[in-house]
Amino acid sequence: MKFSLNGLYIESYTKCANCGVLIYEASAEDSARKKVHDGSIYCSQECVDWKLDRDARRAKAAV
Repeated sequence: MKFSLNGLYIESYTKCANCGVLIYEASAEDSARKKVHDGSIYCSQECVDWKLDRDARRAKAAV
């Protein structure tokens, strides 16, 4: 979530690509919590792993 310069309104929302949790400006700057994978932002490594596992299951089911 990115607040305006004066802090009165929100310019944009940053959400986890997997679970939809809002990633606040403070945690977005904290690279230990925010994970980027394939150009998408995730709130944790657990969400990255979940997405990779889901993609593997879908690929296996499609075969």
